[in-house]
Amino acid sequence: MPRQKKSSAPGGSQRQLRVGETVRHAVADILSHGDVHDPDLEGHIITVPEVRMSPDLKLATIYVMPLGGRDTDVVIAALERNKKFLRGEIAHRVNLKFAPDIRFRVDERFDEAARIEKLLRTPAVQRDLAPDSDDE
Repeated sequence: MPRQKKSSAPGGSQRQLRVGETVRHAVADILSHGDVHDPDLEGHIITVPEVRMSPDLKLATIYVMPLGGRDTDVVIAALERNKKFLRGEIAHRVNLKFAPDIRFRVDERFDEAARIEKLLRTPAVQRDLAPDSDDE
């Protein structure tokens, strides 16, 4: 019975990271050229900051964020409607044995970064970060 090695890398194995980055470039290229003809996507600029691949490379989780972070539900719904087309385009652009199933998620790292930035600017944290004049 073969053993499964656990990957110690945070994003997966080197191959998962490389394939995820290739898929990310393909999806970003498809979206930037306007190849997806959907009225809900027409007025949006969509960022694709990350694609995470499953260990068997058969599932790609694509994290997207519309510019400004508005209308995320509308954009995700439009991408879900066009999932079949996008999967076919990814299959043509990325040389893999199987075209990965794709799913879309909103990238919440920007919200988390804004929350941390807001916390760092609170008076309590600023007081703790200020140099003490008593130490001199």
